[in-house]
Amino acid sequence: MPIEYPADQGGGVLNEHQAVRERVGLFDVSHLGKAIVRGAGALAALNAILTNDLARISDGQAQYTMLCDDETGGVVDDLIIYRRSETDFLLVPNAANASAVIARINAALPKSVVITDEHRNFGVLALQGPRAGEVLSALGLDLDLAYMSFTAASIAGADVTICRTGYTGEFGYEILPSWEATPRVWEELLAAIAPFDGRAAGLGARDTLRTEMGYPLHGNELSLEISPIAAGASWAVGWKKERFLGRERLLAECQTGAMRTLKGLLLVERGIPRAHMAVALEGRNIGVTTSGTFSPTLRSGIALALVDSGVAIGSKVTIDIRGKAVAAEVVKLPFVPSHVR
Repeated sequence: MPIEYPADQGGGVLNEHQAVRERVGLFDVSHLGKAIVRGAGALAALNAILTNDLARISDGQAQYTMLCDDETGGVVDDLIIYRRSETDFLLVPNAANASAVIARINAALPKSVVITDEHRNFGVLALQGPRAGEVLSALGLDLDLAYMSFTAASIAGADVTICRTGYTGEFGYEILPSWEATPRVWEELLAAIAPFDGRAAGLGARDTLRTEMGYPLHGNELSLEISPIAAGASWAVGWKKERFLGRERLLAECQTGAMRTLKGLLLVERGIPRAHMAVALEGRNIGVTTSGTFSPTLRSGIALALVDSGVAIGSKVTIDIRGKAVAAEVVKLPFVPSHVR
């Protein structure tokens, strides 16, 4: 997937971002990892590894979860898990971490459960935006899927899995065809979004969209050094479970509290923040940005930052942008309303 598609074809980060927020956009995110976990006892085994509680969802539903390091509580990766049955699960981790996720899960599984790398067996296409449902209806697919639910369907003569998920904050779907069928499914969807003034969208728009929503990116807001608690992702931890990797360390952090937590920063002056920029309050260093960009929706610079946990919403801070202290306000995330449901 490119950073952006050609401007002479209606592309460019701003155009692609606007299309997703107002109409519909199509992403090819087939670089994401895929793995299948199968076998007797798979539900219990995965539930003793991953943070979220798989018992909270039923067959045909998906769940956001994390794989943590057992000793530090840091995040190896965040991922979406599809529960197809108690013995059959599809995992979609981030591309760069897929091999680490598979290796760590494999090491913790009983012999009755097997994990296989399925990266070259599935593509992933994301159809995102308020008119995404109309696009599928135009293809003869009138789906009544609840958020984080999935079903089997057919597009361009190919069997696909369609899930009501996404990484943009908009209503939408993620579609998983076979690797071989992905190009023709892409072409079918690309043609289907054209009557809705839709756009193919690249990595640039994907980043501006997810930053506006405060969605974490592994390596920025989540890492082996940043726990789910610090990242504001405690909601994706099944605290009542007796076992998951990192549980004891995370429970201890709950007692002491995270030194720094993730907050949104909205610039009140001109400037575009990036990651790794110092954040100050009344001249005192209080944290660092983890992501930063120009928000096409708000027409302002925005950033995600790990700041001292006592810093309150509404605080006036500055971000050191290439040697200049640029004023910003600490705001509640997300920066713009969510429309995923």
